[in-house]
Amino acid sequence: MATTKRTTAKSPPPVEPARCTPCGGTGNVPTTVRVGRKRRPVGQQDGLCLNCFGSGTDPNA
Repeated sequence: MATTKRTTAKSPPPVEPARCTPCGGTGNVPTTVRVGRKRRPVGQQDGLCLNCFGSGTDPNA
């Protein structure tokens, strides 16, 4: 009786979720801070990305 070598199929590599485009996968986007009567910009602060709601993954992928 001939012996045969059993092989198992390799599992595919894990697929990483796509990064969110507006925030670049960080979950934060810069938001301009405006002050005064003429609403002049004075700086920026981090805001939550409304496309992915802070998860960093593309919801449409």
